[in-house]
Amino acid sequence: MIDFAADHFALFALPRRFRIDAAALDRAWRTLQAEVHPDRHASGAQHGQRLALQASARVNEAYETLKDAAARGEYLLGLSGIVSLAETDTTMPPEFLVEQMERREAIDEATAAGDHAALEAALATTLADERALENALAAAIDDRADLVGARTLVRKLRFLQRVRHEVTEALIAAEA
Repeated sequence: MIDFAADHFALFALPRRFRIDAAALDRAWRTLQAEVHPDRHASGAQHGQRLALQASARVNEAYETLKDAAARGEYLLGLSGIVSLAETDTTMPPEFLVEQMERREAIDEATAAGDHAALEAALATTLADERALENALAAAIDDRADLVGARTLVRKLRFLQRVRHEVTEALIAAEA
């Protein structure tokens, strides 16, 4: 069975850093899931079945967290005692907010006009901005140990993920 007290990185035998080997994470997840999957323990005692179910859920939660760049950043910051997304803290750099207001206005206009090309362009730009933030986040956490700066980058990345989701939903609606 797994060590429930282990952090997500230790669970998968990965170094505790932002930059991770996605293929190694996938392999470790598959290996652990094969070991703890509830179906594998279906014929065992009820206690063992419950433990397998809890272990499987823990492995899946850790995998989903480490797989997602923003969640991984939040988790790493949390391990250092830094809360990156407190509900009461809504401060963001003003220039970033202005940029995002303009982005959202363009998306709203494209959605209202049914401009599929403009929505595709907004999606591509948002994805590129996410990748740039992920690179900046990796440098802040792994290279400079700038956790305060990383906190802002995680918040920006979460914001862009929401925008990407909205654009994707608008594209799906436009195709329907």
